[in-house]
Amino acid sequence: MIGIDTNILIRYFVKDDPVQTPLAVRTIYSLSGAEPGWISLLVLAELTWSLRRLFKLDRSAIATVVRKLLDSQDIILEQDQIVRQALGLYASTKADLTDCIISVSARLAGCRTVATLDEVAARDLGMHLIK
Repeated sequence: MIGIDTNILIRYFVKDDPVQTPLAVRTIYSLSGAEPGWISLLVLAELTWSLRRLFKLDRSAIATVVRKLLDSQDIILEQDQIVRQALGLYASTKADLTDCIISVSARLAGCRTVATLDEVAARDLGMHLIK
């Protein structure tokens, strides 16, 4: 198993760099069930932030990217069950995927609530808005 960094995933999905994209594609294509790639929650958070903020992908496109990672036989996502639950929230709310992951993770950890300054996360995910 090898860890996959955010920049590999961005180049693979966005294909915006003529030098780095082929390297990223080759890396992803080299993965297999016997030698899978591992993606941390931090990498997933960086990836979705970058796709939204830097590359202006819409929610549907971001959800498709995450679903492809979840469904891949050659990729292992850290805490994939949390990501699956968060992806469901993401589809049914206006909250960012990272906020959905935070909400699901906190609930599973036994947190009563999550304190936030984010009005959307408070409204859509039931986090406690600090005023």
